[in-house]
Amino acid sequence: MVLLDFEKEIGKLQEQLEKAINIGQETGVDVSSMVSDLETKIIDEQEKLYSNLSSWERVQVSRHPERPYTLNYIDYITDNDFIELHGDRNVKDDKAMVGGFGTIDGETVMFIGQQKGINTKMRQYRNFGMANPEGYRKALRLMKLAEKFNKPIVTLIDTPGAFPGLEAEERGQGEAIARNIYEMFKLKVPVICIIIGEGASGGAIGIGVGDKVFMLENTWYSVISPESCSSILWRTWDYKIDAAKALKLTASDMFNNKLVDGIIKEPLGGAHNNPKEIFKTVKKVIKETLTELKKQDPEKRITTRINKYTDMGVFNEN
Repeated sequence: MVLLDFEKEIGKLQEQLEKAINIGQETGVDVSSMVSDLETKIIDEQEKLYSNLSSWERVQVSRHPERPYTLNYIDYITDNDFIELHGDRNVKDDKAMVGGFGTIDGETVMFIGQQKGINTKMRQYRNFGMANPEGYRKALRLMKLAEKFNKPIVTLIDTPGAFPGLEAEERGQGEAIARNIYEMFKLKVPVICIIIGEGASGGAIGIGVGDKVFMLENTWYSVISPESCSSILWRTWDYKIDAAKALKLTASDMFNNKLVDGIIKEPLGGAHNNPKEIFKTVKKVIKETLTELKKQDPEKRITTRINKYTDMGVFNEN
């Protein structure tokens, strides 16, 4: 397992655990008591660390290379029948944005999300989860398809941002994201958005307008990444820790500011530490939320969705 900088003590304990297990296997000596003690210490250390993570540390967890990505969630949540749909019918198929129909315990759902790669080759293939305009136009095409057949939509957000290249701007990156935001307000079917990793800028909001928006416990959601914020304000990345704190980008910050509707608790040590557990939790949240949303009248649901976003940032002075 890849350990983050702040997990050094956990790493030392894991090394001791591995050595104890190897000694037991090689010599036949009973080391069960030592192994049990070390396992307890590892859990205690994880609880101590993860109960008090800083904003920057949560950003690091959200980017963990072993953290499950969109297709991992879809493969587990659906009934082994996910059908990926391709192309925006205009330019090409953007590999950073994936989507298609799948069923959850017999109910058909349109899944859409950014997909990062699991190794260097796949990261290049997926453009590191940074979609081009055609990716957002593909997402909108799939949303409209779901609306046509009266199927709910679930978006899984995990992106460092929309692709900032010159060619993306030439093909209308800003317009594509703005169009998605506009159209998502008016979708007649239930829309659930879940931030499973990074939720950066327009790259996230381009598929992030929903009736219910959830964040996993160790994710972040902001108009800009800490590094980019630091480089703009201080002309260097050296202040990324200060920027992360100032941006109020963690799940608890966003929930307290009423910008998301709920926080999905992760397994101890992060989603990557026990993927099956987080898959089960996310599936449960999706099913419960869909049951709730489907009871609402479509027009009332649209009005509620619009009001939720237009009320953000509004306050009264007495």
